[in-house]
Amino acid sequence: MPVKIRLQRHGKKGKPFYWIVAADGRSKRDGKLLEKLGTYNPNTNPATINLDIDGTVKWLQNGAQPTDTARAILSYKGAMLKNHLAGGVRKGALTEEQAEEKFNTWLDEKAGKITAKADGLSKVKADAKTKALEIEKEVNEKRKAVAVEETVVEEAKAKTEEVAEEAPQTIDEAAAEAKGEETSDTEASKEEE
Repeated sequence: MPVKIRLQRHGKKGKPFYWIVAADGRSKRDGKLLEKLGTYNPNTNPATINLDIDGTVKWLQNGAQPTDTARAILSYKGAMLKNHLAGGVRKGALTEEQAEEKFNTWLDEKAGKITAKADGLSKVKADAKTKALEIEKEVNEKRKAVAVEETVVEEAKAKTEEVAEEAPQTIDEAAAEAKGEETSDTEASKEEE
């Protein structure tokens, strides 16, 4: 029976969640499994991976073949390295302590890289939030300036309307006065003749 280490899809549509499983290579993708080795959630950034490294190494040593994606995940978590180091111990190239020391050193370096990436992502997110806040402040300032201009324009219109209401009376009065002066001027010129 050829055993494969592969991903078994769970989760809802558009939000996949995977189990990392050891299963018969002839079974369906989401079918019967031999052992659940871990989980993989690609929806988070960075992706969340929980893996039983010792159980995975046991399956690898018994001849289980990982799929390409599963191999990448196992390599990322260090299961492939631990299997490689276990092979070196079996052949006598390394002692158990040396292999454990190399594996722990690698885990520490990997944890440092992961935390650096998470910190970088949180910094980028914070910078984006700060920029969005600055843009929003600028928009609010522009809105306030437009509102002030609108109130000034409305006040100017109100004053213009007041002046316009008073102006026709003065114009009419001025016209009446002008007619009165014209009639008096014409009468005066007639009298002179």
